[in-house]
Amino acid sequence: MEFREIIRKRCSCRKFDGRPVERESLAAILEAGRLAPTAKNLQEQHIYVIESAEGLAKVDSITPCRYGASTVIAVAFDRRNVFTYPGGKHDSGAEDAAIVATHIMLAAEDEGIASCWVNFFDPDEAAKALGLPDNESLLMLLDLGYAVGKPSSAEKGRKPLAETVSYL
Repeated sequence: MEFREIIRKRCSCRKFDGRPVERESLAAILEAGRLAPTAKNLQEQHIYVIESAEGLAKVDSITPCRYGASTVIAVAFDRRNVFTYPGGKHDSGAEDAAIVATHIMLAAEDEGIASCWVNFFDPDEAAKALGLPDNESLLMLLDLGYAVGKPSSAEKGRKPLAETVSYL
């Protein structure tokens, strides 16, 4: 699929049919995340693939937003391995993990796999429930699977560029 078609077509799915994501597709999706750029190439992300009944039950205990997805990707980053920007008030952890997650999400669309970016959870409680190491921060969860029906268009309700872009 052409990249422009992927970004035009991709939208959040909130109803999955529960079928497992095929191994080949999952491998391609995870590889896209591995190839994502990070500040200073620190690669501080850690990806957790949650597919077991026990793991999915843990996800269900921390958020109502799994929507029947058969696979959930938890994207975390190692706070000990981030680049701190000038001024010391900002580091690369969350932004690098967001870039990785976006690559994963767009690669899923390219594989014909629906997704939903989920942030409706308490990150500390979620990290504890999932058993993440103390040095990692959980950025987000990404539901993956096959959509029931057709999710609504990604263009629905989008503001025109003139309302969201300024030239300085």
